[in-house]
Amino acid sequence: MRIERFAIGAIPAILYGEPGKKGYLFLHGQMGRKEEAEAFARVACPKGFQVLAIDLPGHGQRQERGEEFAPWTAVPDIRAAWDWAALRWKAISLRANSIGAYFAMLALDAPCRALLVSPILDMEGLILAMMGKAGVTESRLREEGEIETGSGPTLSWEYLCWVRQHPSHVWGCPVRILYGSKDDMTPWDTVQAHGQGAKVTLAEGAGHWFHTPEELALLKKWEETEL
Repeated sequence: MRIERFAIGAIPAILYGEPGKKGYLFLHGQMGRKEEAEAFARVACPKGFQVLAIDLPGHGQRQERGEEFAPWTAVPDIRAAWDWAALRWKAISLRANSIGAYFAMLALDAPCRALLVSPILDMEGLILAMMGKAGVTESRLREEGEIETGSGPTLSWEYLCWVRQHPSHVWGCPVRILYGSKDDMTPWDTVQAHGQGAKVTLAEGAGHWFHTPEELALLKKWEETEL
């Protein structure tokens, strides 16, 4: 499989597959990196697709740059990668994990197709749930700006306000979701309510991150079926 490493402006990128007219933009989740796209590329490239992946802010080759991993930093990078692909492919689809899927729903108007694994579909709801678990009220968060929870991410009033002011796009394209029955980030009722009319495949026993040999085999089978 052909692999090309390069940069889109200052964004480290990797491209899998032979030149063609259609491809997928791959977006990793938190703590991920662009090289995670290789497993997907080994499924997609034999079917005639190229796969483009980037390191999101603060991840992969960008870990030492002091960049903030937030929607207002990730969205411009995703749009830049999409614009790069649009100059080369006639049809662009999306394959995204977790928060990468949320960032994509902020950044992109209309992929041809979207394959989403454990997507964060309601960021405001997730933040409010984390606040409730930590016993933090909105008034306190507004007053203090940021609050360390100890057992989870730092709660940020700026982040919550940004999320409320920037709703995600509603896509009319085919959307396919792989969702673990033990996902503790996105409740099942949220998938049903915010799934954009998606076809959802439920992975019994799987959590938010697909990582065991059995889960990875299921993920590969799902990708092969939905491509």
